[in-house]
Amino acid sequence: MTRPSIRPLSPDALLDALAEEVHARRGPDRGSVRVLLDGAAAARPDRWADGLVDRLRGLSRAVLRVSAWDFLRPASLRLERGRTDPDAFYDDWLDAGGLVREVLAPAAQGRPVLPRLWDVETDRAVRAARVDLPAGGVVLVDGPLLLGRGLPAELEVHVSLSSGALARRTPEADAWTLPAYERYAAEVDPDAIADLVVLADHPDRPALRFRA
Repeated sequence: MTRPSIRPLSPDALLDALAEEVHARRGPDRGSVRVLLDGAAAARPDRWADGLVDRLRGLSRAVLRVSAWDFLRPASLRLERGRTDPDAFYDDWLDAGGLVREVLAPAAQGRPVLPRLWDVETDRAVRAARVDLPAGGVVLVDGPLLLGRGLPAELEVHVSLSSGALARRTPEADAWTLPAYERYAAEVDPDAIADLVVLADHPDRPALRFRA
């Protein structure tokens, strides 16, 4: 049985390696490469997504950053079981259909993409302009609990924290989400299914694991 390859790297070197992996991917004809950067908020997948932008642009790739937090369902649906229900957070918060409809599907077809759909603060739709990406562009989508939902992508990256590190780095106000991540680990096992795993228990000394 082939074992996954693990490479300890500095944060900058890890971002360089991620950029190379993204750059090597090709999307559908005339479409963009779709990259999911999955991880709990405490794992800061947004940090890695932000770090990739300049590197990919330096490789002459057009890049669009999209946050899954801008594709949540309305509060009437999202919070129907209460504001701190971990199963609702797992099942009901993300508007996966909207993310596919407005971002992932049009990106693959070379059509304009909607970068934001819902404003959680106002609980209203965002009047964002659609963005055109040239063929060969890259769409980076970051957020929690993205894998195992059938979201179409050319590359899946999971930013992984051990259960202890996740508990330590999750603010007390958000500790109610921890059972959702335990369920995610048990039911989806993102460490096993992601193409690449960023081992981020020590943010200044991360490692990159390639799927066997």
